[in-house]
Amino acid sequence: MSTVGQLSYRLFVALLILLATLTIRAAAVSAVASEAEASEAAASDESQVCDPVADYYLGMEDYPDAIARHRVVIREHPDNALAHYHLGFAYGMTGRHALELRQYRAATRLGLSDWQLFVNLGIAYLAEGRASDATEVMRLATLLGPLQPATHLNLGLAYERRAKYAAAEQEILLSLSLDPNQVDARNTLGLLYAEEGRYKLAREEWSELLAADPDYTPARKNLEILDHAGRDTQHAAPHRVVDLGRVR
Repeated sequence: MSTVGQLSYRLFVALLILLATLTIRAAAVSAVASEAEASEAAASDESQVCDPVADYYLGMEDYPDAIARHRVVIREHPDNALAHYHLGFAYGMTGRHALELRQYRAATRLGLSDWQLFVNLGIAYLAEGRASDATEVMRLATLLGPLQPATHLNLGLAYERRAKYAAAEQEILLSLSLDPNQVDARNTLGLLYAEEGRYKLAREEWSELLAADPDYTPARKNLEILDHAGRDTQHAAPHRVVDLGRVR
């Protein structure tokens, strides 16, 4: 091999070695970065695990102790979004809606994105008379939990509070298609029919509910209202379900 040929060959080998070295180093850097990211994610996940004692109180519906314990958790870990959410839920179950809203909003600011959180946030907005805000967050809940009957039911309730009856009916029917055994949803559907003046359909809905469960008070009261006001009149004022309850 000529001198020029030897130099070319050596240069070619050197380039191959250099390329291999750079590839190995890049792979090593990538592995280290991946490991660091995994560790950071694990730490982040760990920070979002709520205190088991606090959640025990919540599960036992001991809301005063749940509130006290979750406040301690948040004081020590202010970035724990799940703790903020659970604290808000406990406040909501004790009727302290302003504090409930504050904690839910803190949870969303910290990145918690969960259909149950947005349903409960919407319920809290409804309790405060903020039906428009409730509608917006309930829409997010349906996007996050499209197959959850509760998301569509509660969005329907938000629409009903704003007298958007067609949209409300659509969401209630969608909720019932996912779970046909929701008596409160069927009562609400009867309510929508009555508010639209479709009293025959409302009567049929409530009669079927009462036939299946004679002790279901809302359906019985609604039928009594229709009978008292007169068949198919515009003077019926259907009985609402007072509180469908928050979801966990």
